Amino acid sequence: MKRILVTGATGGLGRNAVHFLLAQGVDVRASGRNLAVGRELERMGAQFVPLDLAQATPQQADQLVRGMDAVWHCAALSSPWGLERDFIAANVTATGQLLRAAAASHVARFVHISTPALYFDYRHRHEVPETFRPDRYVNAYARTKAMAEKLVQEAADKHRQMLCVILRPRAIFGPHDQVLIPRLARVLHERGGKLPLPNGGAATIDITYVDNVVHAMWLATLHKTLASGTAFNITNCEPARLCDILRSLFCDHLRQPFEIVSMPYRLLAAVARLMQFGARFTRREPPLTPYSIGALSFDMTLDNAKARKVLGYRPIVSLQDGIARTAQWMRQEAAAHKMAKERNG
Repeated sequence: MKRILVTGATGGLGRNAVHFLLAQGVDVRASGRNLAVGRELERMGAQFVPLDLAQATPQQADQLVRGMDAVWHCAALSSPWGLERDFIAANVTATGQLLRAAAASHVARFVHISTPALYFDYRHRHEVPETFRPDRYVNAYARTKAMAEKLVQEAADKHRQMLCVILRPRAIFGPHDQVLIPRLARVLHERGGKLPLPNGGAATIDITYVDNVVHAMWLATLHKTLASGTAFNITNCEPARLCDILRSLFCDHLRQPFEIVSMPYRLLAAVARLMQFGARFTRREPPLTPYSIGALSFDMTLDNAKARKVLGYRPIVSLQDGIARTAQWMRQEAAAHKMAKERNG
């Protein structure tokens, strides 16, 4: 694969994917909405196309995929809250448009990044297989990502020349993460080193260092005998308690003041429901949502057997090494922010 399109290239996963592909000598076309990050990717050697896929015309989609050997579709609206129509536009319509354009341009491989949010149902779940589905999806994000997966599988059946692969990475963290660790770090800063967590952060969860996700994407691109439309769970294969992960990051590596304040799940869930109800009127994302509290409260570990057996997937970065690398990146980002602030007065 000599030419690969990365969508969502200015987000956390997308940026790391572009870095990896350039290091492999791949010609990368990168699309995204953040122009500043796009210019950085151009300086590294990528071709940057500023584009919001949710607003793209068929002609723009055709131009985006033209000449590509593979598509790595990382772009998505992954907020725990928002308008249904926005999720449909970003996660369903955009994916369908990209699949159509890719098939028309004879793209050989389409790697679609989905989510284990599909499995979540406010219950403890262990070793969840790819086939599991809850009675209903918990929010618009999970619902529209399931719809997007259906489009990918339909394309796999219809367009035999384009092999489609679905990856469901769990809780991505690492450099350029914009979701998991940064949100917790902000709360920690705002509360003077105290982090309120449901049940003291006792939930056992799988998380995934970003380089391992990119490694899985590369395997899914190069594998010769995959069945088109197959989905794979991707994690670090090292389940751990949330509180232990955070202590390792903030206490052991960042040396930041850190204290977990244990809060009852039912209390936080009730507050989150009130905040989410109020957001209907303010039109602003609430600080807490039932989903975000639930994701921190309930065990969720995934079965990686299929990824190991079929893809040959093994994490290339351990959990502890991933935490250490994330801490180093956070220190560098903090130092750069401080220097920029001093320069600007």
